[in-house]
Amino acid sequence: MMRRSSILIAAIVAMIPAVADAQALSCAVPGTIPRPRPDLPSASQPRLVLPIGGYTLAISWAPQYCRQNGDRASAAFQCGSGNRFGFTLHGLWPDGIGKDWPQYCRTTPLLPRAVIAANLCATPSPQLLQHEWAKHGTCMAGYTPARYFRQSTTLYRRLRYPDMDALSRQSLTAGRLAAAIAAANPGMTPAMMRITADRQGWLDEVWLCLDKAFGHARCPAHQGGLADGAPVKIWRGRR
Repeated sequence: MMRRSSILIAAIVAMIPAVADAQALSCAVPGTIPRPRPDLPSASQPRLVLPIGGYTLAISWAPQYCRQNGDRASAAFQCGSGNRFGFTLHGLWPDGIGKDWPQYCRTTPLLPRAVIAANLCATPSPQLLQHEWAKHGTCMAGYTPARYFRQSTTLYRRLRYPDMDALSRQSLTAGRLAAAIAAANPGMTPAMMRITADRQGWLDEVWLCLDKAFGHARCPAHQGGLADGAPVKIWRGRR
């Protein structure tokens, strides 16, 4: 099985023109940044304090997000104003030891403007930054907002990607896309990530599974995502 996986990865690498940094293609932080709203636990999203068994680093494919949400005022920074993104950082999520995960572990004030400004070209939404810290970052013992986002953006910026434009013109499956991403990142295998898509099969996110030391790890069976053979399409947008 391992030999077959290696052959598959090698075949996909041969079809990829280049490995690239597909993150912020063009991003300018505005002088005025909208103030986020408080993000609080609720009946459907309650406070859960649980031991951490590992982490998930979630990255979103921005062209698809803007295709679906570009007309929303909240998406103006990401999808307009001359900014252009490839993959953006959704967040760093502590996972539990089983199927449940910790969330909203302690109350938190609104993020300082300086923290939002420093991370807006990775996670291009003040409200999402507030949400990620409130729901996920507060469960990481000893972490301040600055440390939480420094950890998540460090992991995010280390990632490299296959040529997404070239892949978007091929007939893809979730397994082939995962193999192409793994091939661009030494030490990563397709089993260390999950691919998600919308109901029409357009790429939505990639979830990268990490151990407690933030090293890449095999995803647990309950992690979700598409089956390897599921077809995936990549929306290019303005790329």
